[in-house]
Amino acid sequence: MNEYQEKLKHKMNEYAHFVYRVTKNFPKHELYGITSQIRRASLSVVLNYIEGYARKKPRVRLNFLETSYASLKESKYVLHFSLIEKYLTKDDYKFALGLAEEIGAMLWIEIENLERSIKL
Repeated sequence: MNEYQEKLKHKMNEYAHFVYRVTKNFPKHELYGITSQIRRASLSVVLNYIEGYARKKPRVRLNFLETSYASLKESKYVLHFSLIEKYLTKDDYKFALGLAEEIGAMLWIEIENLERSIKL
């Protein structure tokens, strides 16, 4: 991975850890519902990114990067849902959303660059 990709991975890692921290305060009755869902989605962002870079074939890597991006979109929706349900503070939501937006923009550039390199 180059410096840009390492920076993106670091932001993804920060995002996953932040989600894990704030969901510790979610209602216990949501442990197997929304808490589990948002934790799995946020962790999937970084895990699919890392797994993509462990793949040799560019088209396979692209699939993992797209899955990472989709998991990011899923986690953003669950964050918003959690805000509406008052499981999440506005400040925590704003921080997470800002980080997610930054990750999304950087990841989209990675996806587009890879697509161009394999001429899809």
